[in-house]
Amino acid sequence: MRTAGVVAVQGDVAEHAAAISRAADRHDEVVEVTEIRTAGVVPDCDLLLLPGGESTTISHLLAEAGIDEEIRAFVRSGKPMLATCAGLIVASRDAKDDRVATLDVIDVTVDRNAFGRQADSFEADLTVTGLDRPFPAVFIRAPLIDEVGDRVETLATVDDRPVAVRQGNVVGTSFHPELTDDSRLHGLAFFR
Repeated sequence: MRTAGVVAVQGDVAEHAAAISRAADRHDEVVEVTEIRTAGVVPDCDLLLLPGGESTTISHLLAEAGIDEEIRAFVRSGKPMLATCAGLIVASRDAKDDRVATLDVIDVTVDRNAFGRQADSFEADLTVTGLDRPFPAVFIRAPLIDEVGDRVETLATVDDRPVAVRQGNVVGTSFHPELTDDSRLHGLAFFR
């Protein structure tokens, strides 16, 4: 059995936990999902998920709790991590906003809320490298990935702009894969 940690300082924690469990079942894996709110839990995890929410708040809460350094060490160890929406902003090299203390675990720059406000939310069927059919992506105040480092692979685009990327053991998405019943993106990140 593997332990899947969902950083639970903000965001769709229960939805991601359910998606990880569904993805594990599809891959004949057994996981125990644990919610992370304090330091000391990340090192015991085999998989890690950094969900959306509000990026300035997430980054400050991670630093305040001491979870930020644990996430950096987790990624350096080569274990898989998925960062979605605001989680991607926090995981990035540069959020282009001094209020966000980024983790710099994926070599991308992002523009917060670049796809617009809540009213501009949309869904799109995306062709994602590694998935056998389009993925139903939900974009809510989504960030735009505007610069991708040399070691980063673009997995999906909208209007020729990256919205899903992979750098080694880290997958990042501008959208919310947990808001659908389709757990294939969680499977791609954790059980490939």
